[in-house]
Amino acid sequence: MKKNKLIAPFLKWVGGKRQLMPAINELLPKKYSTYYEPFVGGGAVLFEIQPKKAIVNDFNSELVNTYNVIKNQPEELIEDLKTHVNESEYFYSIRALDRREGFDELSDVKKASRVIFLNKTCYNGLYRVNNSGEFNSPFGKYKNPNIVNDVTIRAVSKYFNANDITIINGDFENAVKNIRKGAFVYFDPPYDPVSKSSNFTGYVQGGFNMFDQVRLRDLCDKLDKQGVKFLVSNSATQLILDLYCKYDITFVKANRAINSDASKRGEVDEVLIRNYE
Repeated sequence: MKKNKLIAPFLKWVGGKRQLMPAINELLPKKYSTYYEPFVGGGAVLFEIQPKKAIVNDFNSELVNTYNVIKNQPEELIEDLKTHVNESEYFYSIRALDRREGFDELSDVKKASRVIFLNKTCYNGLYRVNNSGEFNSPFGKYKNPNIVNDVTIRAVSKYFNANDITIINGDFENAVKNIRKGAFVYFDPPYDPVSKSSNFTGYVQGGFNMFDQVRLRDLCDKLDKQGVKFLVSNSATQLILDLYCKYDITFVKANRAINSDASKRGEVDEVLIRNYE
């Protein structure tokens, strides 16, 4: 199938996979029925491979709402995005909406528009929430951010509607509960932190801890017994290497710029783990 180059991530997301795509592409299975992605995030892998049948999930309800609005109300979203201004005081007033009464009454379109606007204009362009689930990245001071990316929004919406793509919001285990043999799952969980200061799991309220990493490995073991193929990306920590020691582990280098200590930015070892040849 010829891929549509216009279909691309509409948000910058923590741990985005664009730079790992060559390595991921090489390891994808040749054939599978349904594609599953329980931690869809910014969707770099989904939009790169563009499967005809997929079930994608994320724990972040604001993100999932944005996907659904792009699927169902792209034109209303584009119109609302045009109303935003790239200015500090305005940015902080929009950012503060989730701290005020009445936030739940905002329409799905307004909520999605807010997520995209904040993502395009905040510092480093990364979605981040505090322990109360409130967006907390500061203003980015960009000269000309691409707030109204109408070409991408329309292309993604068309892709969702022309294919059998189910978008759900919940825990990763729930996302694969009715899976059958022949399907393929790509897991891109919040990474096991390489050090205490590099723990960037802040895009899910409450984070993703060591017990969740073990729970994910246990799920992989279960899928393996069912004859379901999976690919997992994670950091190359001892915990991850130990958890997945019986599977095929490929080491890859990735440039990660999100470290508060500039000297620690640069190439880091990550792993791609799979249960098939």
